[in-house]
Amino acid sequence: MPQLLLELFSEEIPARMQAHAARDLERMARERLAEQGFLPEAMTAFAGPRRLTLVIEGLPEAQADRTEERKGPRVGSPEKAMEGFLRSTGLTMDQLVEQNGVWFAKIERKGRPTPEIIAEMVEAIVRSFPWPKSMTWGRGTLRWVRPLKRIVCVFDGVVVPFVIDGIASGETSEGHRFMGDAKPFRARNFDEYQAGLSAHFVVLDPEERKAAILDGARTLCFARNLELVEDEGLLAEVAGLAEWPTPVLGDMDPDFLDLPPEVIRTSMRTHQKYFAVRDPATGGLAPHFITVANIQAADGGAAIAAGNAKVLSARLADARFFWDEDRKLTLEDRLEKLKGVTFHARLGTMFERVERITQLARRLAPLVGADAEAAAKAARLAKADLVTGMVGEFPELQGLMGGYYARAEGLDPGIADAIRDHYRPQGPGDAVPASPLGQVLALADKLDSLIGFFSIDEKPTGSKDPYALRRAALGIIRIVLEGGLRLPIRDIAGDDLVIFFADRLKVLLREQGRRHDLVDAVFALGDDDLVRIVARVDALDGFLTTEDGANLLAGYKRATNILRAEEKKGALPDGPAVAMDGAPAAELALVQALAGVEPSVAQALSAEDFVAAMQALAGLRGPVDAFFEQVLVNAEDPAERDNRLRLLSQVRDAMGRVADFSQVTG
Repeated sequence: MPQLLLELFSEEIPARMQAHAARDLERMARERLAEQGFLPEAMTAFAGPRRLTLVIEGLPEAQADRTEERKGPRVGSPEKAMEGFLRSTGLTMDQLVEQNGVWFAKIERKGRPTPEIIAEMVEAIVRSFPWPKSMTWGRGTLRWVRPLKRIVCVFDGVVVPFVIDGIASGETSEGHRFMGDAKPFRARNFDEYQAGLSAHFVVLDPEERKAAILDGARTLCFARNLELVEDEGLLAEVAGLAEWPTPVLGDMDPDFLDLPPEVIRTSMRTHQKYFAVRDPATGGLAPHFITVANIQAADGGAAIAAGNAKVLSARLADARFFWDEDRKLTLEDRLEKLKGVTFHARLGTMFERVERITQLARRLAPLVGADAEAAAKAARLAKADLVTGMVGEFPELQGLMGGYYARAEGLDPGIADAIRDHYRPQGPGDAVPASPLGQVLALADKLDSLIGFFSIDEKPTGSKDPYALRRAALGIIRIVLEGGLRLPIRDIAGDDLVIFFADRLKVLLREQGRRHDLVDAVFALGDDDLVRIVARVDALDGFLTTEDGANLLAGYKRATNILRAEEKKGALPDGPAVAMDGAPAAELALVQALAGVEPSVAQALSAEDFVAAMQALAGLRGPVDAFFEQVLVNAEDPAERDNRLRLLSQVRDAMGRVADFSQVTG
């Protein structure tokens, strides 16, 4: 079946927008084609520095004829309503069909040629494309991320004719801005298009550009006995900056290696888009860098490397200035400046935030096994680096630089490490602080944000979370679980945050393959100890995967349904069940089983041995099954009936001490 090739060629597209733009182009095309009844066999979008490309396989030459059924007014409706319906359908009264007292119109629509539909689709996409930022140019009204120059639109080898804001569609594209002969080339299908780009020094696929950068950089490093410091984020960015990416190895002044390595890497990455290079013998940074050029230079990149080295030296000289100047003041000396830094209009200054974090750290320290005075001192100094020159230049180094400055002024290494790590973990791939002191400081920092913003009702809503409170809660959960910390969340943060933590814990456990309903079943007990909750969830999960667990759950639900129905009639009988004379053997067996199981469950729960508690509950499976098979709960004798209801209440209560099984689905 025919193929559609679409290229939207413009001035440079910001690298950060390219991947999303490719997804948007594919999504918008798929949606509009589906509206016309088209289901392509394949669809692929590409994005690069100057072009968005879409190739669609398996489109028919024309749209199929369609019959649309439209519901109209009821029979006997006012004349004006009927006139409006007929006018909208283009039919007459005798062409309508009556079904169950309602008029229906069956409208036959003849299929249109596919190129006609494509032309409409492309214009709609171009005019409504959701760029984060866009612009107009010249005298036109079209908005695009940068001035749009060309549109290639070819279906089955033939140009689809249309004009958008003075730009006519065609079959010619162009290659690299500087390399090659810069002449346009014809592209009547995707193979010809891709070959033309390659011949004109353009790599279309961003994944191929990334691979070329990585392979070239590794080869350059290997030749000099060096190692590339790989950076996925930077790789994705530079792949969006060059159509013909060519890695170049440059040299930097080795005198700058006495700067903190993170400063060097950040300066390279943020300002220059360079990759750092490591000396495999020492594991430290080497006095070299990798830059990615957009041309294949005749001198092998020597001039490019030299020019970039000069720029890097200037940047690192600035960094050295900040490093030297910042160390002239202690962190303690900088605290006064935090009074002039607003944290939030309703939550005060950063100085006031530091005071809150310090109080929290002092309170949390004994619970985590850290020294309270050391925790308070670390908390007091944790935000001081926010008013340093280095963090002003590189905000992403906050915390990290505080740790360096703390060490430089001779503070306890444990305090310095805690300051360095107190923002961690900053994402799922980031490690939690290793030391108790670091854990205390990280917990206090995140808890202050959560407590503060919840207190002013600035809670996350839907997909909006401007203060990253979900990330803060997940960070706390990870610190608590990975450190085995026993924190009374409710006492520290309040009920609203316990619910919020429950939701975040469900997200985390679901990502790990656990069932969210089991989290609900455990949280329903009112526990706020995250370590204990997860242990219960794991034990419950293991129990319910056994035959005893599955059958006992069914018995629990049957007992609960009976008790719920009786509760609607009035209060259930109080007290424990007894072994009544003449009672069926199955009833007596369940009474006896409960007498043995209840203390075993209590003992296991007291020891927080939740697996043992589940194993004890498993002893009820057989007696409960036999009871429901052989005993009539709603006996005619009121005493027998009340005793059996007490027995079911005991079953529910015994299981309810482990988890709220009513929350368990299935």
